[in-house]
Amino acid sequence: MLGEKKKLPKPPPRRRNQLIPVAGFVLVAVGLAWFFESQATTTIIFVRHTDTASMPMPRTDDPPLSALGRRRAELLAATLVDVDVVAGLDAIYATEYRRTQETAAPLSARLDLPVTAADTKNVEGLIAKILKDHKGKITLVVAHADTIALLIAELGGSKNVPAIEADEYGNLYIVTIPWFGKVKTLRLHYDRPWSPGEGGREPANGRV
Repeated sequence: MLGEKKKLPKPPPRRRNQLIPVAGFVLVAVGLAWFFESQATTTIIFVRHTDTASMPMPRTDDPPLSALGRRRAELLAATLVDVDVVAGLDAIYATEYRRTQETAAPLSARLDLPVTAADTKNVEGLIAKILKDHKGKITLVVAHADTIALLIAELGGSKNVPAIEADEYGNLYIVTIPWFGKVKTLRLHYDRPWSPGEGGREPANGRV
């Protein structure tokens, strides 16, 4: 009709306005990824030192590993060197005793990781340090038969870990601590039976 204004089409929305929701989604996704990464599962592996040498009287409280113990320490290193196919083991702790240091040495050399001193007499302090310094990582702790169960319990793991026998050296105790959910405790064996042709199992000397 005459005098009637022609309706013009509406201009398309600005691209800038379309980008705002996308940018917001990306920021949220990045934030969530960072959160879940920072809250990743922490894994701590406990092992007892391997077999120690029988010492002549008077006995020492700090014996070295026996020949069998050194072989078993090498087997431990071969077992754990690729435990995480993505990043590998992140830290190694061992008490100040010769038998635990020598047990950790082969794996330390393979991974070029230093062995950090572990004071297992201060169970609470040691666990707090590991959880603070290695959150979301994989840590190995080489300890003694009489302290492993205490360390696992401090993490909230199983309180029913069987007692470690005097001649029992080949167990791995794996404690996983998720950012949400129940702490899990696994017990595996990394060694294999030793046949008489390999010298058999050397007599235990009662060292823990």
